[in-house]
Amino acid sequence: MEEIFLKEVFLRIAGENPMVQALWGGLFIALMNALGALLIYAWRRPSEGVVDTGLGFAAGVMLAASFTSLLLPGIEYGGLGPVLLGLALGVLFMDRADHLVPHFHQRFLGYEGTASGAVGVRVGLLLILAIAIHNVPEGFAVGVGFGSGEVGQGLALMLGIGLQNFPEGLASAAAALALGRGRLWFAAYTGIRAGLVELPAALLGALLVAWVAPLLPYAMGFAAGAMLYVVIDEVVPETHRKGYGRWATLATMVGAGVMLTLDVLLG
Repeated sequence: MEEIFLKEVFLRIAGENPMVQALWGGLFIALMNALGALLIYAWRRPSEGVVDTGLGFAAGVMLAASFTSLLLPGIEYGGLGPVLLGLALGVLFMDRADHLVPHFHQRFLGYEGTASGAVGVRVGLLLILAIAIHNVPEGFAVGVGFGSGEVGQGLALMLGIGLQNFPEGLASAAAALALGRGRLWFAAYTGIRAGLVELPAALLGALLVAWVAPLLPYAMGFAAGAMLYVVIDEVVPETHRKGYGRWATLATMVGAGVMLTLDVLLG
């Protein structure tokens, strides 16, 4: 009954239009990211163990969402071939994005973890851009979920990704603070801005599948491939660098369980 009530409340707010639903979904996940980033004002120095555990939870949500809310429904809609092609394109997109925009690991300064001294404005801007690129698949996935016409599926993705965006927002802000800027407003701004890209990404995902329905399985595969790439290439290695891998792994299992529960209740 709870899931029916939740759907009814969401439909009263967002209506029946998939684009409007995607807009609300994008706003929600961006807001959760912003709330996490603003937590830096109250929790100025979150420990590395806490950050790694939070990122582990985020990884679990993204892993489960990739399969239960994207890949398997995509196969039901359009078969294995389109989903696999979309998956490959999503992986290729993130791989090229990582190479075109130098990305940063959170506890290391400089390119690809190479320590550097003073961190300038250009480095800070690159950090924001790198984190933003890695947030695109999450927003896109929420948009695809609502664009498919399955409100429960979109809601599960919205709530799951929203939950994992909270620790991600804090981690982004903590990373910006660690880069040496020494200003809380800059750290919070960095975390909030990195999450804002999820809103247009959500609208784009809904637009593609709503206007061109045959693209749905490709779009689902693409979103899943991009998210899986981020988890495997970035999030999981990052959580195992400082000796907190066990806690991160346990949190990953919890995150996967939470996302699976949301998918069953709302799907």
